[in-house]
Amino acid sequence: MEIHSLCLPQWETGVMMVKLFLPTLVIVIALICYVFFRPSPPLPDLDYHRWWGSKETRSRLDTNVIPFEVNFSEEMIQDLKWRLKNHQPFTPPLEGVAFEYGFNSDTLTDWLNYWADKYPFGERQKFFNKYPHFKTNIQGLDIHFIRVKPKVKPGVQIVPMLLCHGWPGSVREFYEAIPHLTATSEDRDFALELIIPSLPGFGFSDAAVRPGLSSVDVSVIFRNLMKRLGYDKFYFQGGDWGAFVGSAMATIFPEEVLGYHTNMVFSTSPLISFLTAIGSIYPPLVVEEKYADRLYPFFSKFLPNVLQETGYLHLQATKPDTVGVSLTDSPAGLLAYILEKFSTYTRLDHRSLPDGGLEKFFTKDQLIDNLMLYWTTNSITTSMRLYAESFNKRIVDMKLDEIPSQVPAWALQARHEMSFLPPWMIKFKFPNLLNATILDYGGHFLALEQPEVFAKDVLEAVKAFREYRKKV
Repeated sequence: MEIHSLCLPQWETGVMMVKLFLPTLVIVIALICYVFFRPSPPLPDLDYHRWWGSKETRSRLDTNVIPFEVNFSEEMIQDLKWRLKNHQPFTPPLEGVAFEYGFNSDTLTDWLNYWADKYPFGERQKFFNKYPHFKTNIQGLDIHFIRVKPKVKPGVQIVPMLLCHGWPGSVREFYEAIPHLTATSEDRDFALELIIPSLPGFGFSDAAVRPGLSSVDVSVIFRNLMKRLGYDKFYFQGGDWGAFVGSAMATIFPEEVLGYHTNMVFSTSPLISFLTAIGSIYPPLVVEEKYADRLYPFFSKFLPNVLQETGYLHLQATKPDTVGVSLTDSPAGLLAYILEKFSTYTRLDHRSLPDGGLEKFFTKDQLIDNLMLYWTTNSITTSMRLYAESFNKRIVDMKLDEIPSQVPAWALQARHEMSFLPPWMIKFKFPNLLNATILDYGGHFLALEQPEVFAKDVLEAVKAFREYRKKV
């Protein structure tokens, strides 16, 4: 009987292996070419002097820097107290529900009573004014900023740093960190002068009167602010919207940003999104095992959390003025809307706590201080418009996250920050990433929650930036 071998001839086996391996090889080569040989998109063509104020003000441009004081008028306080006490009955929360559906209304009454009857308006006004405030007109908008200059011994150089907040934060986030940031030390030959502006449309900074003022355009305004103050070169620190502004500034003005520190690392690059998705198949390809749970399981944990916690973003990126009507009219609504973000963005597991865990890391006065900067200035609607102006086709088409910036960078990634990127991924955008500090604690509002940790990392970054600049 003739026996037929089931084994394929050697040459046929080789052909089959080539057929199986070739598509994979082509994909790998294509990916390598995309990463290392593709041309960067061009820098956007921006008008560095675009006028955002009313047309009538063009003829009376004032370039003076004017001292400013925070003032809580008695009329405003009385109106606020009346609104806090004369609201509609709140809908009771569902049985067994804490913050899973948003701000728990059983907790809300305690906050409103505190704001109306116990929040020390006069004392907090003095607290706000403990640091020098100023305003100056940049491109038609009166931009508010805090400026703190340290006292130093001979031989210590004062260097400027711009600190940029986000939403729903404000300049108030930095108050506890300021003394640490401006402190002098025998270990450093420099000290930081801080310039802390309110984003346009936030707090005491004017809002644009016409569409288009995105985070990219804010980077131009803040660069021009620093020039107004006499600084052609400076350091930048930003989280949340401050990270968007800082990344744009480091891309568009790389010769002016001496170093970029961020406590919110993100990327809208298609490459980063692709690599992150690939890592969901085998996480070690992307991230160290000890940090893997910050990104994975991607489709069953990370992405659902992002979708669940960013509903506000979609509203504000599409219909900010509609949302703004109720928040402008009701301090109760404003408190619930903003403090819910301080709850879950500090720790996601705060959703299961009836009080949202708000006082685990912050005091009532700290959080209401932040609310006051929105309520007293009637700026909640204009602040939310930044989402609509920044998440649109015009900004997406700029592809800024695909343009590498040679500015030395430093990342600080808190354990409970919603976004996370492994350091090697950050280097696609910032090849000169000097360090990535990865904390096993801390949330989104890190400067307010962990001011000493935040300040120490910023100072270490500036020291590294200075050493780097000496070598190049």
